[in-house]
Amino acid sequence: MVETPAPLGQSVPFLAHMDHVSRVAPVDRPVLIIGERGTGKELSAARIHFLSPRWQGPFVKLNCAALPETLLEAELFGVEAGAFTGAARRRQGRFELADGGSIFLDEIGNTPLSLQEKILRTIEYGEFERLGGTETLKVSVRIVAATNVDLPSAAAAGRFREDLLDRLAFDVLTLPPLRARQGDIPLLANHFGLGMAKSLQWPTFPGFSDRAMAAMDTYAWPGNVRELKNVVERAVAHWTEPENAIDSVTFDPFASPFRPPAAASKVPKQSPDPEPQPKRAAVPIDGDYRASLDAHARSLLADALIQSKHNQRRAAAALGLNYNQLRHELRKYGLLPSQQSAS
Repeated sequence: MVETPAPLGQSVPFLAHMDHVSRVAPVDRPVLIIGERGTGKELSAARIHFLSPRWQGPFVKLNCAALPETLLEAELFGVEAGAFTGAARRRQGRFELADGGSIFLDEIGNTPLSLQEKILRTIEYGEFERLGGTETLKVSVRIVAATNVDLPSAAAAGRFREDLLDRLAFDVLTLPPLRARQGDIPLLANHFGLGMAKSLQWPTFPGFSDRAMAAMDTYAWPGNVRELKNVVERAVAHWTEPENAIDSVTFDPFASPFRPPAAASKVPKQSPDPEPQPKRAAVPIDGDYRASLDAHARSLLADALIQSKHNQRRAAAALGLNYNQLRHELRKYGLLPSQQSAS
């Protein structure tokens, strides 16, 4: 059996998710995992398999977004010799290989509609035909699917079969993003840092300075745990003083004064009847350019605070700022709670 890394965390949202995984794992039904990129969907799927009665069977994985339709069908269901040019011999598909175990279908939302019907039949009846074949094959496979898109919306728009969604959604697990896992960033940062220090053969791992850890703790992490791992390992690899705490962290490896300019994107053609867009309240211009800009900035900050229910980290993420930048702007415009109570 291949060992899978255990998910790591101690925050309330993370522990609630792990408890959900433990409860659904023994129930031999399809499971759908929802989460942003880099949140650990594959780790959760592996844990479901290895905590299930099928743990001694195979755990087979396939990224449905990585292949064009014909190759994806061949990978899932197998190929008979002569099915298409280059198919010189019969080849088993992932469903056959997963017989008696589980199959993890990542990015299920990217599966073409024509294949979704065949996947549905396999879930419903446990049977399918290889590409180019007529023999009906029977398998016993548990499906764990994952996506980072809203499948109910995709189904309502006709991009995903509603009957397949119904079968996959026996139980739905939604992974919390890293920015919602308060207290987990230092734990994960030190874990990844220690691993990188070992690979570099450092005698010890000095950890991160308070300043570096604070910067990581307030960053929005759009790439979640995967991005954190890259940032931490890069910081360790670039640090030249292993005896001192790491004090430098680079979030954007592309940042450079010599970075090529972004290519101009083409403006998409507007549809004949575009949907009306919500209007932002106009900020009056009173002849003072700077004052008008300040008024607009203050309005944006106030709106973000209201929409995030005054959670400053969420407000910062919504505005594309880090936590420290947001605090600076709130202080500048008198929007910190202490400033408002004093006034």
